[in-house]
Amino acid sequence: MRPFVWTTLTALMLAPALRAQTGSVATRYRAVADRIMNTALADSAAYHRLAVLTDRFGPRFSGTSNLERAIDWILDEMRKDGLDNVRGEPVMVPRWVRGEESAELVEPRPRRLPMLGLGGSVATPASGITAPVLVVKNFDDLARRAAEARGRIVLFNVPFTNYGETVRYRGAGAIAAARAGAVASLVRSVTPYSQQTPHTGGMGYNDSVPKIPHAAITVEDAEMLQRMQDRGERIVLRLRMSARTLPDAPSRNVVAELRGSALPDQVVVLGGHIDSWDVGQGAMDDGGGSVVSWEAVRLLKRLGLTPRRTVRVVLWTNEENGLRGGAGYRDAHVSELSNHVLAMESDAGVFAPSGFGFSGSDAAFATVREIGALLQRIGAGEVTRGGGGADIGPLAREGVPVMGLNVDGSRYFYYHHTDADTMDKLDPREMALCVATMAVMAYVVADLPEPLARR
Repeated sequence: MRPFVWTTLTALMLAPALRAQTGSVATRYRAVADRIMNTALADSAAYHRLAVLTDRFGPRFSGTSNLERAIDWILDEMRKDGLDNVRGEPVMVPRWVRGEESAELVEPRPRRLPMLGLGGSVATPASGITAPVLVVKNFDDLARRAAEARGRIVLFNVPFTNYGETVRYRGAGAIAAARAGAVASLVRSVTPYSQQTPHTGGMGYNDSVPKIPHAAITVEDAEMLQRMQDRGERIVLRLRMSARTLPDAPSRNVVAELRGSALPDQVVVLGGHIDSWDVGQGAMDDGGGSVVSWEAVRLLKRLGLTPRRTVRVVLWTNEENGLRGGAGYRDAHVSELSNHVLAMESDAGVFAPSGFGFSGSDAAFATVREIGALLQRIGAGEVTRGGGGADIGPLAREGVPVMGLNVDGSRYFYYHHTDADTMDKLDPREMALCVATMAVMAYVVADLPEPLARR
Protein backbone atom coordinates (compact mmCIF):
# COMPACT_ATOMS: atom_id res chain seq x y z
CA MET A 1 0.00 0.00 0.00
CA ARG A 2 2.68 2.51 0.97
CA PRO A 3 4.33 2.71 -2.51
CA PHE A 4 0.92 3.19 -4.13
CA VAL A 5 -0.05 5.93 -1.66
CA TRP A 6 3.30 7.69 -2.21
CA THR A 7 2.92 7.51 -5.99
CA THR A 8 -0.64 8.80 -5.88
CA LEU A 9 0.17 11.65 -3.55
CA THR A 10 3.24 12.56 -5.57
CA ALA A 11 1.21 12.61 -8.77
CA LEU A 12 -1.38 14.83 -7.15
CA MET A 13 1.31 17.20 -5.91
CA LEU A 14 3.07 17.36 -9.28
CA ALA A 15 -0.10 17.72 -11.36
CA PRO A 16 -0.14 21.57 -11.42
CA ALA A 17 3.49 21.71 -12.56
CA LEU A 18 2.87 19.06 -15.22
CA ARG A 19 -0.19 20.91 -16.46
CA ALA A 20 1.82 24.13 -16.60
CA GLN A 21 4.34 22.43 -18.88
CA THR A 22 1.82 20.74 -21.16
CA GLY A 23 -1.24 23.01 -20.92
CA SER A 24 -2.27 25.97 -23.03
CA VAL A 25 0.00 28.90 -23.71
CA ALA A 26 -2.21 31.03 -21.46
CA THR A 27 -1.77 28.56 -18.61
CA ARG A 28 1.99 28.27 -18.99
CA TYR A 29 2.73 31.99 -19.38
CA ARG A 30 0.03 33.72 -17.34
CA ALA A 31 2.23 34.51 -14.35
CA VAL A 32 5.14 35.89 -16.36
CA ALA A 33 2.83 37.87 -18.66
CA ASP A 34 1.16 39.47 -15.65
CA ARG A 35 4.56 40.34 -14.24
CA ILE A 36 5.59 42.00 -17.51
CA MET A 37 2.35 43.97 -17.77
CA ASN A 38 2.37 45.06 -14.13
CA THR A 39 5.94 46.32 -14.39
CA ALA A 40 5.37 48.08 -17.72
CA LEU A 41 2.36 49.93 -16.33
CA ALA A 42 4.09 50.96 -13.10
CA ASP A 43 5.96 53.88 -14.64
CA SER A 44 6.22 56.13 -17.71
CA ALA A 45 9.77 55.23 -18.72
CA ALA A 46 8.99 54.95 -22.43
CA TYR A 47 7.22 58.31 -22.54
CA HIS A 48 10.07 60.08 -20.77
CA ARG A 49 12.72 58.51 -22.98
CA LEU A 50 10.81 59.48 -26.10
CA ALA A 51 10.51 63.04 -24.79
CA VAL A 52 14.30 63.25 -24.48
CA LEU A 53 14.74 61.86 -28.00
CA THR A 54 12.25 64.20 -29.65
CA ASP A 55 13.06 67.33 -27.66
CA ARG A 56 16.82 66.93 -28.01
CA PHE A 57 17.04 65.92 -31.67
CA GLY A 58 13.75 67.04 -33.23
CA PRO A 59 12.78 65.74 -36.67
CA ARG A 60 15.09 63.00 -37.93
CA PHE A 61 14.98 63.12 -41.71
CA SER A 62 17.18 60.81 -43.78
CA GLY A 63 20.55 62.33 -44.59
CA THR A 64 20.49 64.86 -41.73
CA SER A 65 22.75 65.33 -38.74
CA ASN A 66 19.64 65.23 -36.51
CA LEU A 67 19.08 61.60 -37.45
CA GLU A 68 22.69 60.54 -37.07
CA ARG A 69 23.12 62.32 -33.73
CA ALA A 70 19.94 60.64 -32.49
CA ILE A 71 21.27 57.24 -33.57
CA ASP A 72 24.55 57.88 -31.72
CA TRP A 73 22.60 58.74 -28.56
CA ILE A 74 20.38 55.66 -28.84
CA LEU A 75 23.36 53.35 -29.25
CA ASP A 76 24.98 54.84 -26.14
CA GLU A 77 21.76 54.49 -24.14
CA MET A 78 21.27 50.89 -25.25
CA ARG A 79 24.76 50.03 -24.06
CA LYS A 80 23.98 51.67 -20.70
CA ASP A 81 20.84 49.50 -20.56
CA GLY A 82 23.07 46.42 -20.76
CA LEU A 83 21.59 45.10 -23.99
CA ASP A 84 23.64 42.63 -26.01
CA ASN A 85 25.35 43.12 -29.39
CA VAL A 86 24.44 46.81 -29.67
CA ARG A 87 25.47 48.12 -33.07
CA GLY A 88 24.66 50.34 -36.01
CA GLU A 89 24.39 48.45 -39.31
CA PRO A 90 25.36 50.71 -42.26
CA VAL A 91 22.75 51.71 -44.85
CA MET A 92 23.01 54.33 -47.60
CA VAL A 93 19.94 56.57 -47.71
CA PRO A 94 18.50 59.15 -50.14
CA ARG A 95 18.85 62.82 -49.29
CA TRP A 96 16.15 65.29 -50.29
CA VAL A 97 16.41 68.87 -48.98
CA ARG A 98 13.25 70.98 -48.71
CA GLY A 99 14.82 74.44 -48.84
CA GLU A 100 12.73 77.62 -48.82
CA GLU A 101 9.17 77.33 -50.07
CA SER A 102 5.91 79.24 -50.16
CA ALA A 103 2.49 79.35 -51.80
CA GLU A 104 0.60 82.61 -52.24
CA LEU A 105 -2.86 83.33 -53.52
CA VAL A 106 -2.56 86.25 -55.96
CA GLU A 107 -6.14 86.43 -57.26
CA PRO A 108 -8.92 87.01 -56.32
CA ARG A 109 -7.17 88.34 -53.16
CA PRO A 110 -3.69 88.17 -51.67
CA ARG A 111 -3.18 85.45 -49.07
CA ARG A 112 -0.24 83.31 -47.96
CA LEU A 113 -1.23 79.64 -47.98
CA PRO A 114 0.34 77.21 -45.50
CA MET A 115 2.03 74.52 -47.60
CA LEU A 116 4.61 71.74 -47.53
CA GLY A 117 6.53 70.50 -50.54
CA LEU A 118 6.23 66.76 -51.06
CA GLY A 119 9.30 64.61 -50.57
CA GLY A 120 11.23 64.15 -53.81
CA SER A 121 9.68 67.13 -55.59
CA VAL A 122 11.73 69.24 -57.96
CA ALA A 123 12.08 72.98 -57.42
CA THR A 124 10.31 75.78 -59.17
CA PRO A 125 12.40 78.33 -61.07
CA ALA A 126 14.06 80.79 -58.68
CA SER A 127 11.40 83.38 -59.47
CA GLY A 128 8.64 80.86 -58.76
CA ILE A 129 5.69 79.78 -60.85
CA THR A 130 2.70 82.11 -61.14
CA ALA A 131 -0.23 80.55 -62.93
CA PRO A 132 -4.01 80.08 -62.91
CA VAL A 133 -5.37 77.19 -60.86
CA LEU A 134 -7.58 74.32 -61.97
CA VAL A 135 -9.25 72.46 -59.09
CA VAL A 136 -10.21 68.85 -59.83
CA LYS A 137 -11.98 66.28 -57.68
CA ASN A 138 -10.03 63.17 -58.73
CA PHE A 139 -8.02 61.63 -61.58
CA ASP A 140 -11.14 61.06 -63.68
CA ASP A 141 -12.17 64.69 -63.30
CA LEU A 142 -8.70 65.75 -64.49
CA ALA A 143 -8.97 63.44 -67.50
CA ARG A 144 -12.30 65.03 -68.46
CA ARG A 145 -10.86 68.53 -68.07
CA ALA A 146 -7.38 67.87 -69.45
CA ALA A 147 -7.71 70.58 -72.09
CA GLU A 148 -8.13 73.16 -69.30
CA ALA A 149 -5.07 71.99 -67.37
CA ARG A 150 -2.38 73.10 -69.83
CA GLY A 151 -0.27 75.90 -68.37
CA ARG A 152 -2.08 75.78 -65.03
CA ILE A 153 -1.41 74.65 -61.49
CA VAL A 154 -3.64 71.64 -60.90
CA LEU A 155 -5.05 71.17 -57.40
CA PHE A 156 -6.41 67.72 -56.45
CA ASN A 157 -9.14 68.50 -53.91
CA VAL A 158 -9.76 64.91 -52.83
CA PRO A 159 -11.44 64.36 -49.44
CA PHE A 160 -9.91 61.75 -47.13
CA THR A 161 -11.61 58.36 -47.26
CA ASN A 162 -8.81 56.07 -46.13
CA TYR A 163 -5.06 56.44 -46.34
CA GLY A 164 -4.46 53.85 -49.04
CA GLU A 165 -7.02 55.37 -51.37
CA THR A 166 -6.39 59.06 -50.79
CA VAL A 167 -2.58 58.94 -50.71
CA ARG A 168 -2.58 57.99 -54.41
CA TYR A 169 -2.99 61.67 -55.25
CA ARG A 170 0.06 62.59 -53.22
CA GLY A 171 2.09 59.81 -54.82
CA ALA A 172 1.04 60.12 -58.47
CA GLY A 173 -0.61 63.52 -58.73
CA ALA A 174 2.40 65.19 -60.33
CA ILE A 175 2.51 62.53 -63.05
CA ALA A 176 -1.16 62.91 -63.95
CA ALA A 177 -1.01 66.72 -63.88
CA ALA A 178 2.16 66.85 -66.01
CA ARG A 179 0.59 64.50 -68.53
CA ALA A 180 -2.22 67.02 -68.91
CA GLY A 181 0.26 69.86 -69.44
CA ALA A 182 0.16 71.44 -65.98
CA VAL A 183 3.14 73.49 -64.79
CA ALA A 184 2.81 72.42 -61.14
CA SER A 185 0.50 70.35 -58.97
CA LEU A 186 -0.96 70.58 -55.47
CA VAL A 187 -2.84 68.12 -53.30
CA ARG A 188 -5.30 68.65 -50.50
CA SER A 189 -3.43 67.24 -47.49
CA VAL A 190 -4.09 63.56 -46.80
CA THR A 191 -6.00 63.89 -43.55
CA PRO A 192 -9.58 63.76 -42.23
CA TYR A 193 -9.01 66.76 -39.93
CA SER A 194 -7.03 69.97 -40.15
CA GLN A 195 -6.29 73.16 -38.28
CA GLN A 196 -4.45 74.78 -41.19
CA THR A 197 -1.82 72.01 -40.95
CA PRO A 198 -0.40 70.85 -44.28
CA HIS A 199 0.87 67.25 -44.49
CA THR A 200 4.02 66.26 -46.33
CA GLY A 201 4.99 62.78 -47.57
CA GLY A 202 6.58 60.95 -50.45
CA MET A 203 5.70 61.37 -54.10
CA GLY A 204 6.93 59.98 -57.41
CA TYR A 205 7.69 60.86 -61.01
CA ASN A 206 7.51 59.05 -64.33
CA ASP A 207 10.22 59.57 -66.92
CA SER A 208 7.61 59.68 -69.69
CA VAL A 209 6.36 63.13 -68.60
CA PRO A 210 8.07 66.31 -67.33
CA LYS A 211 8.87 66.59 -63.63
CA ILE A 212 6.80 69.41 -62.17
CA PRO A 213 6.81 70.80 -58.61
CA HIS A 214 4.38 69.03 -56.27
CA ALA A 215 3.21 70.27 -52.85
CA ALA A 216 0.42 69.95 -50.29
CA ILE A 217 -1.88 72.68 -49.02
CA THR A 218 -4.38 72.51 -46.18
CA VAL A 219 -7.89 71.08 -46.25
CA GLU A 220 -9.29 74.53 -45.45
CA ASP A 221 -7.53 76.22 -48.35
CA ALA A 222 -8.32 73.45 -50.81
CA GLU A 223 -11.99 73.88 -49.96
CA MET A 224 -11.73 77.66 -50.27
CA LEU A 225 -10.19 77.39 -53.76
CA GLN A 226 -12.90 74.90 -54.72
CA ARG A 227 -15.60 77.38 -53.68
CA MET A 228 -13.92 80.17 -55.63
CA GLN A 229 -13.78 78.04 -58.76
CA ASP A 230 -17.41 76.95 -58.33
CA ARG A 231 -18.39 80.64 -58.29
CA GLY A 232 -16.50 81.20 -61.53
CA GLU A 233 -13.77 83.35 -60.01
CA ARG A 234 -10.32 83.50 -61.54
CA ILE A 235 -7.74 81.91 -59.21
CA VAL A 236 -4.01 82.62 -59.55
CA LEU A 237 -1.29 81.20 -57.30
CA ARG A 238 2.42 81.87 -56.97
CA LEU A 239 4.43 78.80 -55.93
CA ARG A 240 8.08 78.95 -54.89
CA MET A 241 10.12 75.84 -54.00
CA SER A 242 13.88 75.43 -53.80
CA ALA A 243 13.90 71.68 -53.10
CA ARG A 244 16.82 69.60 -54.31
CA THR A 245 18.03 66.01 -54.23
CA LEU A 246 21.62 65.40 -53.13
CA PRO A 247 23.78 62.26 -53.38
CA ASP A 248 22.96 59.36 -51.06
CA ALA A 249 24.30 59.66 -47.51
CA PRO A 250 25.43 57.06 -44.94
CA SER A 251 23.06 56.10 -42.13
CA ARG A 252 22.46 53.09 -39.90
CA ASN A 253 19.87 50.65 -38.66
CA VAL A 254 20.06 50.43 -34.86
CA VAL A 255 20.27 46.84 -33.58
CA ALA A 256 20.40 45.49 -30.01
CA GLU A 257 19.53 42.14 -28.46
CA LEU A 258 18.51 40.15 -25.45
CA ARG A 259 20.48 37.00 -26.20
CA GLY A 260 18.50 33.76 -26.01
CA SER A 261 19.36 31.16 -23.36
CA ALA A 262 18.99 27.95 -25.40
CA LEU A 263 18.45 28.83 -29.08
CA PRO A 264 20.26 32.15 -29.50
CA ASP A 265 20.50 31.85 -33.30
CA GLN A 266 16.71 31.86 -33.57
CA VAL A 267 15.43 35.43 -33.47
CA VAL A 268 12.26 37.37 -32.73
CA VAL A 269 12.55 40.89 -34.18
CA LEU A 270 10.55 43.89 -33.03
CA GLY A 271 10.97 47.55 -33.88
CA GLY A 272 9.92 50.78 -35.53
CA HIS A 273 11.59 53.32 -37.79
CA ILE A 274 13.84 55.93 -36.24
CA ASP A 275 13.73 58.41 -39.14
CA SER A 276 10.89 60.88 -39.56
CA TRP A 277 9.88 63.63 -41.95
CA ASP A 278 11.59 66.98 -41.58
CA VAL A 279 8.67 68.62 -39.74
CA GLY A 280 7.37 68.30 -36.19
CA GLN A 281 9.26 66.01 -33.81
CA GLY A 282 8.47 62.61 -35.31
CA ALA A 283 7.05 61.66 -31.90
CA MET A 284 4.09 59.63 -33.13
CA ASP A 285 5.60 58.60 -36.48
CA ASP A 286 7.69 56.78 -35.51
CA GLY A 287 9.80 57.76 -32.55
CA GLY A 288 7.07 56.28 -30.37
CA GLY A 289 7.10 52.92 -32.13
CA SER A 290 10.88 52.80 -31.92
CA VAL A 291 10.98 53.62 -28.21
CA VAL A 292 8.21 51.22 -27.12
CA SER A 293 10.00 48.38 -28.96
CA TRP A 294 13.30 49.33 -27.32
CA GLU A 295 11.64 49.66 -23.93
CA ALA A 296 9.98 46.24 -24.32
CA VAL A 297 13.40 44.59 -24.67
CA ARG A 298 14.90 46.70 -21.87
CA LEU A 299 12.00 45.67 -19.65
CA LEU A 300 12.67 41.96 -20.20
CA LYS A 301 16.33 42.57 -19.38
CA ARG A 302 15.40 44.48 -16.24
CA LEU A 303 13.11 41.66 -15.07
CA GLY A 304 15.79 39.01 -15.66
CA LEU A 305 13.59 37.25 -18.22
CA THR A 306 15.77 35.47 -20.76
CA PRO A 307 13.70 33.49 -23.28
CA ARG A 308 14.96 30.48 -25.19
CA ARG A 309 15.45 32.53 -28.36
CA THR A 310 17.04 35.91 -28.96
CA VAL A 311 14.82 38.99 -28.90
CA ARG A 312 16.26 41.63 -31.24
CA VAL A 313 15.11 45.25 -31.38
CA VAL A 314 15.72 46.97 -34.72
CA LEU A 315 15.16 50.67 -35.32
CA TRP A 316 15.07 50.97 -39.10
CA THR A 317 16.37 54.02 -40.92
CA ASN A 318 14.82 55.72 -43.96
CA GLU A 319 11.31 54.32 -43.88
CA GLU A 320 9.76 57.63 -44.83
CA ASN A 321 11.34 58.37 -48.19
CA GLY A 322 13.05 55.25 -49.41
CA LEU A 323 12.58 52.11 -47.27
CA ARG A 324 16.33 51.56 -47.47
CA GLY A 325 16.51 50.44 -43.83
CA GLY A 326 14.08 47.57 -44.21
CA ALA A 327 15.71 46.37 -47.41
CA GLY A 328 19.18 46.83 -45.91
CA TYR A 329 18.30 44.74 -42.86
CA ARG A 330 17.03 41.93 -45.05
CA ASP A 331 20.16 42.01 -47.20
CA ALA A 332 22.50 42.07 -44.19
CA HIS A 333 20.74 39.09 -42.60
CA VAL A 334 19.64 37.12 -45.65
CA SER A 335 21.57 34.01 -44.60
CA GLU A 336 19.80 34.04 -41.21
CA LEU A 337 16.20 34.59 -42.30
CA SER A 338 15.28 30.92 -41.94
CA ASN A 339 15.95 31.43 -38.21
CA HIS A 340 13.79 34.56 -37.96
CA VAL A 341 10.79 33.23 -36.04
CA LEU A 342 8.70 36.43 -36.11
CA ALA A 343 9.08 40.11 -37.03
CA MET A 344 6.88 42.72 -35.29
CA GLU A 345 6.53 46.40 -36.10
CA SER A 346 4.96 49.40 -34.38
CA ASP A 347 4.32 52.15 -36.93
CA ALA A 348 0.73 53.26 -36.45
CA GLY A 349 1.23 55.57 -33.50
CA VAL A 350 1.55 54.62 -29.85
CA PHE A 351 -2.04 55.16 -28.84
CA ALA A 352 -4.10 52.64 -26.85
CA PRO A 353 -3.30 49.18 -28.28
CA SER A 354 -5.97 46.65 -29.19
CA GLY A 355 -3.69 43.79 -30.26
CA PHE A 356 -1.98 42.74 -33.47
CA GLY A 357 -2.57 42.01 -37.12
CA PHE A 358 -0.72 38.85 -38.17
CA SER A 359 0.41 37.43 -41.51
CA GLY A 360 1.65 33.84 -41.53
CA SER A 361 0.50 30.23 -41.45
CA ASP A 362 -2.76 29.04 -39.93
CA ALA A 363 -0.85 27.10 -37.27
CA ALA A 364 1.20 30.18 -36.32
CA PHE A 365 -1.95 32.32 -36.28
CA ALA A 366 -3.56 29.91 -33.81
CA THR A 367 -0.49 30.16 -31.57
CA VAL A 368 -0.30 33.97 -31.54
CA ARG A 369 -4.02 34.16 -30.85
CA GLU A 370 -3.42 32.04 -27.75
CA ILE A 371 -0.69 34.46 -26.71
CA GLY A 372 -3.08 37.33 -27.35
CA ALA A 373 -5.37 35.94 -24.68
CA LEU A 374 -2.70 36.85 -22.12
CA LEU A 375 -3.20 40.52 -23.06
CA GLN A 376 -6.97 40.63 -22.70
CA ARG A 377 -6.82 42.16 -19.22
CA ILE A 378 -5.27 45.33 -20.69
CA GLY A 379 -7.57 45.39 -23.73
CA ALA A 380 -4.81 44.39 -26.18
CA GLY A 381 -5.65 40.74 -26.82
CA GLU A 382 -7.25 40.83 -30.26
CA VAL A 383 -5.13 39.15 -32.96
CA THR A 384 -6.57 39.41 -36.45
CA ARG A 385 -5.59 38.14 -39.87
CA GLY A 386 -3.53 40.50 -42.01
CA GLY A 387 -0.80 42.67 -40.57
CA GLY A 388 2.80 43.72 -40.86
CA GLY A 389 4.55 46.95 -41.73
CA ALA A 390 6.65 48.69 -44.34
CA ASP A 391 10.02 47.86 -42.79
CA ILE A 392 9.24 44.18 -42.20
CA GLY A 393 7.70 43.82 -45.65
CA PRO A 394 11.03 42.58 -47.10
CA LEU A 395 11.15 39.89 -44.38
CA ALA A 396 7.56 38.86 -45.05
CA ARG A 397 8.41 38.38 -48.73
CA GLU A 398 11.15 35.96 -47.62
CA GLY A 399 8.64 33.86 -45.67
CA VAL A 400 9.10 35.31 -42.17
CA PRO A 401 5.82 35.51 -40.18
CA VAL A 402 5.06 39.17 -39.43
CA MET A 403 2.72 41.21 -37.27
CA GLY A 404 1.90 44.86 -36.73
CA LEU A 405 0.78 46.48 -33.49
CA ASN A 406 -2.84 47.65 -33.79
CA VAL A 407 -3.82 50.78 -31.87
CA ASP A 408 -6.65 53.27 -31.67
CA GLY A 409 -5.91 55.06 -34.92
CA SER A 410 -8.74 57.59 -34.75
CA ARG A 411 -6.32 60.54 -34.36
CA TYR A 412 -3.27 59.24 -36.19
CA PHE A 413 -3.89 60.96 -39.51
CA TYR A 414 -4.69 64.25 -37.79
CA TYR A 415 -0.96 64.72 -37.14
CA HIS A 416 0.71 62.39 -39.63
CA HIS A 417 3.67 64.06 -41.46
CA THR A 418 2.95 67.50 -40.02
CA ASP A 419 4.46 70.08 -37.70
CA ALA A 420 1.89 68.86 -35.17
CA ASP A 421 3.51 65.43 -34.70
CA THR A 422 4.83 66.38 -31.26
CA MET A 423 5.06 64.84 -27.79
CA ASP A 424 1.93 66.49 -26.43
CA LYS A 425 -0.23 64.29 -28.67
CA LEU A 426 0.86 61.16 -26.77
CA ASP A 427 -0.23 59.75 -23.43
CA PRO A 428 2.21 58.10 -20.99
CA ARG A 429 -0.17 55.30 -20.01
CA GLU A 430 -1.05 54.47 -23.61
CA MET A 431 2.65 54.21 -24.39
CA ALA A 432 3.14 51.92 -21.38
CA LEU A 433 0.31 49.72 -22.65
CA CYS A 434 2.10 49.47 -25.99
CA VAL A 435 5.30 48.45 -24.21
CA ALA A 436 3.46 45.76 -22.26
CA THR A 437 1.76 44.43 -25.39
CA MET A 438 4.97 44.24 -27.43
CA ALA A 439 6.97 42.75 -24.53
CA VAL A 440 4.52 39.96 -23.75
CA MET A 441 4.18 38.90 -27.39
CA ALA A 442 7.94 39.04 -28.01
CA TYR A 443 8.83 37.14 -24.85
CA VAL A 444 6.33 34.32 -25.23
CA VAL A 445 7.03 33.72 -28.93
CA ALA A 446 10.75 33.71 -28.16
CA ASP A 447 10.31 31.25 -25.28
CA LEU A 448 7.91 28.69 -26.78
CA PRO A 449 9.31 25.15 -27.01
CA GLU A 450 8.80 25.18 -30.80
CA PRO A 451 9.15 28.12 -33.23
CA LEU A 452 6.09 29.48 -35.01
CA ALA A 453 5.19 27.22 -37.91
CA ARG A 454 6.07 28.63 -41.34
CA ARG A 455 3.50 26.37 -43.03
